Amino acid sequence: MIVHFEPASEEGIASVVRSAAAERVTLAIVGGGTRSGLGNPVRADRTLSTRRLSGIVTYNPAEMTMSALAGTPLAEVEAALAAKGQMLSFEPMDHRGILGTTGEPTIGGTFAANVSGPRRYVAGAARDSLLGVRFVNGRGELIKAGGRVMKNVTGLDLVKLMAGSYGTLGILTEVTFKVLPVPPAAATVVVEGLNDAEAAAVMAEAMAQPVEVSGAAHLPESVRGRFIDGALPEGAATVLRLEGLAASVEMRAEKLAAALSRFGSASKLDAGQTKALWAEIRDVKSYAGGTARPLWRVSVAPSVGHQLVAALRLQTGVDAFYDWQGGLVWLRMEAEAEAELVRRYVHALGGGHATLVRADGEARARIPAFEPQAPAVAQLAERVRASFDPARIFNPGRLAAVA
Repeated sequence: MIVHFEPASEEGIASVVRSAAAERVTLAIVGGGTRSGLGNPVRADRTLSTRRLSGIVTYNPAEMTMSALAGTPLAEVEAALAAKGQMLSFEPMDHRGILGTTGEPTIGGTFAANVSGPRRYVAGAARDSLLGVRFVNGRGELIKAGGRVMKNVTGLDLVKLMAGSYGTLGILTEVTFKVLPVPPAAATVVVEGLNDAEAAAVMAEAMAQPVEVSGAAHLPESVRGRFIDGALPEGAATVLRLEGLAASVEMRAEKLAAALSRFGSASKLDAGQTKALWAEIRDVKSYAGGTARPLWRVSVAPSVGHQLVAALRLQTGVDAFYDWQGGLVWLRMEAEAEAELVRRYVHALGGGHATLVRADGEARARIPAFEPQAPAVAQLAERVRASFDPARIFNPGRLAAVA
């Protein structure tokens, strides 16, 4: 039986870590447990949860900053921000649908996994909003880095280092982050019936226009009907989001539709449909049907995403849609994960990152979830981890398989 710890304080977490380090006992670090399927399987002796370390510490709407304990439910943070007309600009994804998990996502887990959504390519990733952290390292020491200001001039940027470390360097106990005002209006221009290559050209053209597109995705016919209850026009849908003042959004939508008219018919979604659509794109609703079919998250240059999918379709069964102007490709394989094939084509098309997000237990045990690192990078990462967690007790195997 695996022992489960749920300390209610930083000192409680530090005490558990000190004991674990002394006994050489490994710990699986979790928040709400909703992203437990991300990365490689963790093989640990005990589990330590930050769920009881919860609550908003400070919130200054005028300065657009918030500090919260790591176990604070993400929904609680977003509700507090919404009450003041503010938001997390990076649109953190909810993984419960595609991973089949339950519970509540936490703000600490959001930053630990550097979770970002459709606005990522214009607003930055989660780590770009992170200003300060408090965490417990593998020696059981409490470390504080950054603060409630944007500039961090330390030699090693511990704040950015902790974001995306998946709990392998330390246990986040508190995070401080910037927020932004919610745009007062939003609309989505939909260009209808384009194939993947045509959609890539349209999204590139849209980004070149002076209309400030904040979301650019392509939903092929195979997935189009799974979004907003099938309310999108017939055929493939290339969707482009505009946000801002109502009059500005209206004017920019007309300008964008006119600029893209030579590519195909265009229509517009209202604010309500826009909000629903981009939340579903963010959460990859089209592949959240309870299946364990392998799902890849592939980051490549926006101009080659459709080439990757076309090449794979000549070799295997695959379904896909595109976010981040085509630079983020969600690939659902029809049968096997085909890791060697996917990563070989990614490399051949200029490189990128292919992350196995979902697969059955056998495939997850066999296939590295993350893109293998170059030897020099892997050695550097190992030295960094050794300085934070010398006994290697945190989330063993999460980022790299345990030998």
